[in-house]
Amino acid sequence: MKNFFFALAVCLLPLQLLAQFNLSGRVTDGATGNALPGASVVLDNTNTGTTTGPDGVFEFTNLPVGTYTLKVSFLGFEQKKATINLQQNEYVTLSLRAQTFQSGEVIVQATRADERTGTTFTNVTHEQIAERNFGQDMPYLLEQVPSVVVNSDAGAGVGYTGIRIRGSDITRINVTVNGIPINDSESHGTFFVNMPDFASSVEDIQVQRGVGTSTNGAGAFGASINIQTQQVRREAYAETDNSYGSFDTWKNNVRFGTGLINGKLAFDGRLSRIKSDGYIDRAFSDLKSLYFSGGYYGDKTTVKFVTFSGKEQTYQAWYGTPEALVYGNAQDLQDYIDRNWIEGADKENLLRSGRTYNYYTYDNETDNYQQDHYQLHLSHDLMPGLIFSGALHYTNGRGYYEQFKAEDDLADYGLPNVEIGDETITTSDIIRRRWLDNDFYGATYALQYNPNSRLNATLGGAWNRYDGRHFGEVIWARYASTSNIRDRYYENDAQKTDFNMFAKATYGVTDKLSVFGDMQVRTINYKFTGYDNDLESIEQDVDYTFLNPKAGIAYNLEPEHQLYASVAVANREPVRDDFTESTPDSRPKHETLRNLEAGYRGQLSLGTIADKALAADLELNYFFMDYKNQLVVTGQINDVGAYTRTNIKDSYRQGAELSGSLRLGSIATLSSNLTYSENKINDFKEYIDNYDTGDQYENYYAESTIAFSPDFISSSQLEVEVLKGLKAAFIYKTVSKQYLDNTQNESRIIPAYRVGDLRFRYNVGFKNLLKELELGLLVNNVFNEKYAANGYTYSYIYGSQVTENFYYPQATRNFLLSVGLKF
Repeated sequence: MKNFFFALAVCLLPLQLLAQFNLSGRVTDGATGNALPGASVVLDNTNTGTTTGPDGVFEFTNLPVGTYTLKVSFLGFEQKKATINLQQNEYVTLSLRAQTFQSGEVIVQATRADERTGTTFTNVTHEQIAERNFGQDMPYLLEQVPSVVVNSDAGAGVGYTGIRIRGSDITRINVTVNGIPINDSESHGTFFVNMPDFASSVEDIQVQRGVGTSTNGAGAFGASINIQTQQVRREAYAETDNSYGSFDTWKNNVRFGTGLINGKLAFDGRLSRIKSDGYIDRAFSDLKSLYFSGGYYGDKTTVKFVTFSGKEQTYQAWYGTPEALVYGNAQDLQDYIDRNWIEGADKENLLRSGRTYNYYTYDNETDNYQQDHYQLHLSHDLMPGLIFSGALHYTNGRGYYEQFKAEDDLADYGLPNVEIGDETITTSDIIRRRWLDNDFYGATYALQYNPNSRLNATLGGAWNRYDGRHFGEVIWARYASTSNIRDRYYENDAQKTDFNMFAKATYGVTDKLSVFGDMQVRTINYKFTGYDNDLESIEQDVDYTFLNPKAGIAYNLEPEHQLYASVAVANREPVRDDFTESTPDSRPKHETLRNLEAGYRGQLSLGTIADKALAADLELNYFFMDYKNQLVVTGQINDVGAYTRTNIKDSYRQGAELSGSLRLGSIATLSSNLTYSENKINDFKEYIDNYDTGDQYENYYAESTIAFSPDFISSSQLEVEVLKGLKAAFIYKTVSKQYLDNTQNESRIIPAYRVGDLRFRYNVGFKNLLKELELGLLVNNVFNEKYAANGYTYSYIYGSQVTENFYYPQATRNFLLSVGLKF
């Protein structure tokens, strides 16, 4: 019997040697987990090589049994070799380690998370951004990130747009570009309308959910969006992208770069224009922007200058659309008109508009703003394993929004009544402009110590100063009284100084176990003087000092499977309106967030289908966000008669996020994420104006759901390479019911919605002057869903209780067609 099996083995051995298998895999950034597209993968000692695709995947087919050495290289990363004993179809993941900042970029990376920090994050690659970029604003390019909900005032994703992550709006999301804070220092908001087509100059984006790691700027109370601008490209290039679509939407840009000159210098630039009439009536946008960078890349020192600017004019669509036009019928509309005594031109506007209704009809009811950013980055390799990076920055913003106000009280503008004969005129039609002119400047720094693969430590921080000038002008009045054109009827100045310092480190206790620690100290001084737009004198000077500790742990079950957990504390000061609409006696307290994150990340090899490797990525995360003194709107009037936000002692968010992808070689990818969350406020009091008595009516809720916090959010994308160079993707987004306020009242909701998009991208390469032609088609809302993604509500008592809901309807089925050329 032994002889028989030996003879059989001898006979089968040549067949085994003749068998052919596939060797495929994925190349990633070892620090972030990002795919590395365009990485060179070579079978050593052979003439066979390839490059990774947009998802970092490579594949060699029809290889005989044997031992192979893969040699992987990518600009800015250490070369890596891996030996594979090929006896069957194999799928491998190869993680590369960054060399130094000098060989890649000078951009400050100190605020980013990686797989050893124990935090929850999603990396959006350059390729993912590019395939989604048809000219819509940045929030729409992040819509497929877990727990994200986006909306557009104009309804089509161009102009004023919003983003919520885990129910937190943009004022609670920390945004940085190259480590420089972007959030407005006073309102804490980020206005992506001031950065049109910025995505065309972005290398990648990291979205950290929860408190995350220490960063510069306002505290992260829901998430952080960390944006890095484009990296140096070795070869010279010229490119243009042009889109056209529904609502006369246009996007045109040109991008150019010198490549590396003598291996040391590189310059890149972009000019863009985006315009759209918008889905909502008259809600047009006219947006222009530029980007320029120039850098010196030495052996140990890199200096890079980055500037970008955006100029926008958008017709206002802030008022929203009454519920009767979005979800009601003709009788609901008539009831709305009757109870609000609407007549004349306003009534005609309501009756003829439908769900695209815009309250504003004055032809220049527009927002006009320009913002210029300047950044100078320096990085120097002090010694092996020790790198200093720092940046100086300056941002100048200036602009106004113009409004027509019918029959406004002259006294509200500091004007005396007008006497004409025996008639005393106390009101007038007025056109006003409310201005904001501000400067933001400062410095950031980071000293990074990475002596070996076990230890990575950072000492960093920033000093930033904001100077803001707020004023209002009357540029026309039917009865001008004693005013002159551009008289300022209010004026006030504000200064804010924000300083922070943080120290953080990750340490590999063993090959499998890593621990992370992070401590930030942040101090704020905020003072303002002058008069607000109600002509009330305002003068306050406040100081805060916050300690924000964080700690995490990561344990690798094996190289492709990891468990992680972290705890973090964040503190956040109130926003401008919380101060200006209160006195020192009624000023709200600062907010505190305690955040727990725990989860699993894994990569799975599932064999092959039709000789294509089947692999999956999976991440499951649990989060608990416990708020103390969260500021929310209650309707309560304070000691100066203003409706301001009120501290709620206890509130929380908790839930689970599941995300993953399934890849069949480079042929097909299915990616999906699902969020379930519970978002609650304890001991909430609602205050409703009672016009019958002149008082406020109070409702008490022992527990209720936080506004704009859906229980379920999901996003899925199936992308298939239909033909060589042609990829088709179907994207499906679902958002469950949301409440418009914190009362959990079923009459004040945004109904659940489900939206599907269809995207095509076709690339064909050439070998002459034109290197690549790309055609794209995006069909938004392919099922023609009539839905709204944002809104507001208010109630009052006048005989009986009345509730008015307003919504921001999103566009029905629409398309964008693009043509891209690369030279």
